[in-house]
Amino acid sequence: MKIVIAGATGFIGSILTDRLWNQYHDLTLLSRRPPVETDIPKRRWFEWRPGYGGEWEKAVDGSDGIVNLVGEPIAAKRWNEAQKERLRLSRLAATKAMVDAIVKANVKPKFLLNASAVGYYGARGDEPITESAGPGHDFLARLCVDWENEAKQAEASGVRVVLLRTGIVLAKNKGALAKMVPPFKSFFGGPLGRGQQWMPWIHIEDEIGLITYLIENTDARGAFNATAPNPVTMNEFSKTLGDVLNRPSWARVPPSVLALMLGEVSEMLLNGQRAVPDAAVKLGYVFKYPHLPEALKSLNL
Repeated sequence: MKIVIAGATGFIGSILTDRLWNQYHDLTLLSRRPPVETDIPKRRWFEWRPGYGGEWEKAVDGSDGIVNLVGEPIAAKRWNEAQKERLRLSRLAATKAMVDAIVKANVKPKFLLNASAVGYYGARGDEPITESAGPGHDFLARLCVDWENEAKQAEASGVRVVLLRTGIVLAKNKGALAKMVPPFKSFFGGPLGRGQQWMPWIHIEDEIGLITYLIENTDARGAFNATAPNPVTMNEFSKTLGDVLNRPSWARVPPSVLALMLGEVSEMLLNGQRAVPDAAVKLGYVFKYPHLPEALKSLNL
């Protein structure tokens, strides 16, 4: 396939790029800061700034599909109003640029797989959340709604749209585990807050596996929770991580301390979603790592 990947240098994008390239797909890769690669067949890099057009738009015309993973990291900084606007623009402008390129294309791509997040659902307590659940009302939920609505505009051009609502992706030295593992190894690991909030996790192999499955399956459209079938609470996650690392899980971080350190971002960490991958399972995707202990052990932390 000829596939355009936006956000190809990010955490998930870089791993997906290597996986698809090794499967002999022809890739057009978009990044604000593309690496310098020479004489590598079927890997073309373009610098891109959403809203300004560019040579990359020509690659959309006649491509088989687009994977859009662009977005400023959600929890990298405190959420003041300026940062919230950056989070919105980084997602909405990029998605709008992709849809605009699709509209301009003479030969439309067959699919647009667009990133989203389980934050779409807001805080839902112990309620099991499938893709049929409605959105929440907090900042992150409203952001996801607007983000997905931008992507859905591609449907008017006859494009199959997939909305990937990703949870906490587990990978060695990356993402959430890059911040969680060092305290545990120093014997200061423990749960955040009361620990009763749900953690909708997914192993990186299943994140990539599900993306490639949804790309290839022409019946895949609409929202998919990219989460393992067995979410756990923060207490369970911390206990399991400690067991895998042969460390105790005792240094609980009180909600008041999190709020002082992170501001509004702390609410996201203290209010999880018990999201389950109902749509993916019904479509036939088989998870390689459905249970947390095996998932963590496989990463050789």
